Amino acid sequence: MNIKHYLSIVVAIAMVACKETPSVIEIGDPDPAKTYSEEYYSGGKLGTVFNATASAYEQPSPAVENGGYSFDFQMGEYFFEKNYNTNSEGAFHGLGPLAVREGCLYCHPAYGHGKRQDSYHGKTMGNGYLLVLYEKMDGQDSYLSSLTGMPQTLAYGPFKAPIDEDKIRIEWKDYTDEWGNRFSDGETYSLIYPEVTIPEDAYYVPLLATVNGEPNTVVPHDQVGVLLESTIGIYGTGLIDAIPDDSITAQWSAEEQAYNAGYLKHWKSAWFEGGAWKTFYSGLDGNKYVRRFTYAMSRGPVQDGAGANAIWNITNVTRPDRRYHYMTAAYAEKASKDPEVQAGFAEWINTQANKTDNPEFFTDDVEQNIYNYLMSKNLPVEMTEKQFTQLMVWHRGLAVPAARNIDDAQIQHGKELFSQIGCARCHRPSWTTGADDVHDPNNSLCNNSNMPRYPYQKIWPYTDMVQHKLCMVNDIRTGWCRTTPLWGRGLSKLVTGAEDRLHDCRARNTLEAIMWHGSQESDARESVEQFRQLSKEDREAVIKFIDAI
Repeated sequence: MNIKHYLSIVVAIAMVACKETPSVIEIGDPDPAKTYSEEYYSGGKLGTVFNATASAYEQPSPAVENGGYSFDFQMGEYFFEKNYNTNSEGAFHGLGPLAVREGCLYCHPAYGHGKRQDSYHGKTMGNGYLLVLYEKMDGQDSYLSSLTGMPQTLAYGPFKAPIDEDKIRIEWKDYTDEWGNRFSDGETYSLIYPEVTIPEDAYYVPLLATVNGEPNTVVPHDQVGVLLESTIGIYGTGLIDAIPDDSITAQWSAEEQAYNAGYLKHWKSAWFEGGAWKTFYSGLDGNKYVRRFTYAMSRGPVQDGAGANAIWNITNVTRPDRRYHYMTAAYAEKASKDPEVQAGFAEWINTQANKTDNPEFFTDDVEQNIYNYLMSKNLPVEMTEKQFTQLMVWHRGLAVPAARNIDDAQIQHGKELFSQIGCARCHRPSWTTGADDVHDPNNSLCNNSNMPRYPYQKIWPYTDMVQHKLCMVNDIRTGWCRTTPLWGRGLSKLVTGAEDRLHDCRARNTLEAIMWHGSQESDARESVEQFRQLSKEDREAVIKFIDAI
């Protein structure tokens, strides 16, 4: 059996669903008088809610309610939804001295995908953008070491932002593809992409990076690359966490075979080669985990994933396992020598710490005091273990909205075309979760006894959990991007007010997202070519299916 035939069988098996009595989904609990095909349960029976309202992304899963976690879920939701402040005590204290945002909802409006922006401001609700700054000198696209990986543009007290966000410019440029943005039947579409510029005088810190193995190398301003990455929806994250490592490994192995046989154009051999992982996500617990979260697949279990980190590094709110700031030594050195920061530091530190617990912040050397404070590993705890655990109950407990009208004839036709033209090769329809043993790489807080779990559920996220290249103009850093789950995205306009898709929100709707997959070097090129050959009616059926799942 050749690899193409093998993959077609894998895809066909994944696309099969119980074909039962056609039905139209309703809001609320599923109607016991109706029979729903399994694909309605996007998150399985334990992870799906039948809710297609403006609050569809915010719902607790049945696993939360069944497990008795409703109170903790509500408390975790509270921490997610509120802004943090610079107080040293009281509710939601601990913001600063630098921050990316003051709270989570700025980046995740209504718990969904960030919205396309025309300017960059950290206090704009819906701005899910993170700046991506890297050096272009050695071709490795390494992050600037003088800035945090998620660069901060907000500062408090006497401190100054590492980047002056008022000087950041986002320009949306028109793009014309090789087909002139036109289908053969005359229908047209438009494509846009962002270019971001930051002038040299916007940076408070020197521009440094590790170049050709040499740390703290000065990077000329014209060799600094600037890109945008937007947040994605956070619902269903616990279900993704429950997919067994060996299932993801098997998928990578099958696609490596497809690459070796010439059916994929790109392969990340630095991570996976010869049917085995070459690099894992390693935790403090001493275990190695298969990478699965973020565009870059930089994280393993969700308990130490993007959300678990964001509550600390977005706001700089400390917790027992992270009693230090999200900060670079380059910033601490610059700020410690700044006369204006020195003049205001005494007033700031008196509200943040005390001389008994942290005498190193209160010596006669103000420059050293500032540096000690910014780089301290012994800061006061601002979020307790219990509060963080409750946040993770909420994070892991967010349900996936049920699919809508999946038995509609047009949607069923779109589903068949979605598979026929090859979209399901990367947007794999379904997975089955394992025992869902909760792993906390920090080896401290989250475990099977205090987290909602999703054992042995058939789920429909529409992702292969593999990184691919689309080779778009002004592409994501490195060009490698994990296939984003499609479940629930069709509700985005209702929930957040925007349909923006792809890593930088360049696609304003589903059609544009499809056509951005069409570069000659893209792993999805063949699928886009086939999509272009469809009639307008068939193209609309594919889009309607994607928006229904």
